[in-house]
Amino acid sequence: MIEVENLTRYYGSRRAINNLSFQIEKGEVVGFLGPNGAGKSTTMNIISCILPASSGTVKINGFDTFEQSLEIRKIIGYLPETPPLYPDMTVAKYLDFAAGVRGVADEKIPASVERVIDKCALKDVGHRIIGRLSKGYQQRVGLAQAMVHDPEILILDEPTVGLDPIQIIEIRKLIQELAAEHTIILSSHILPEITQICKRVIIINEGEIAAVDSLGGLTASLRKSERLSLTVRKSDDTIIEKLSNMDQVLSVSSEEENQFFIECALRSNLQDDIAKLALENHWGIIELKPVSMTLEDIFLKLTLEEKEPAA
Repeated sequence: MIEVENLTRYYGSRRAINNLSFQIEKGEVVGFLGPNGAGKSTTMNIISCILPASSGTVKINGFDTFEQSLEIRKIIGYLPETPPLYPDMTVAKYLDFAAGVRGVADEKIPASVERVIDKCALKDVGHRIIGRLSKGYQQRVGLAQAMVHDPEILILDEPTVGLDPIQIIEIRKLIQELAAEHTIILSSHILPEITQICKRVIIINEGEIAAVDSLGGLTASLRKSERLSLTVRKSDDTIIEKLSNMDQVLSVSSEEENQFFIECALRSNLQDDIAKLALENHWGIIELKPVSMTLEDIFLKLTLEEKEPAA
């Protein structure tokens, strides 16, 4: 559905993105991640036909973003980080206007507006001035304008930025509901949000692709060891030493008095041996479990660790 090939964009002499290539299939929900200034918004603006590329191509359903942007705008809904709202208009009037701009036929505008007002839970504020709404409701209005023409693809840039915890939960739930019917590209700095909603992630760093894979695939490719968490009732000064002396244990650390993190060689299967050691020493096991690599771990590894020197 979305094919990005060798995409590059310059701002003057500064290169914002360099030679990006990836594909997104119909019905996918993909997280788009990167540090500030990595090129996320530039890439999404090019996909949304707001910016031209300096070189490379983006094709959506076979349409080229440069040569056939009007066709693409019909099938894309875009919510930028700052929603494109008119604060002096009422919610209903603004959505009427947005539907017209999006090319919805005049006779279909009332039904389209009613649909997104219902979908985005805006019934109680449809008559109110947008500038007087809370940040959470303004974000919902921004999402409604992106959906009003019933696009196949939604591109959401930081949709929960600046919201309070309750508003974040509400917007996140709405995006999860939309994922059943739309292809979604979601950019967010809230990594647990990406983990909950997205099946695959694209990570860019310094304008270049750092990784494109599922969370499981990234974990498998990046993890060089396995990690276990051991929590005991009785802690003493010998626990770290005794655990460290076990075969295939690479390192042992402790962040809390009775909790220990054990780095083991891949596929070492040490749970039974650790449990036996704890029993013999009367430590009293409360919990022994594997620790999964989080998206935060993956993100930091790909964006902050020094790049391997060229061979």
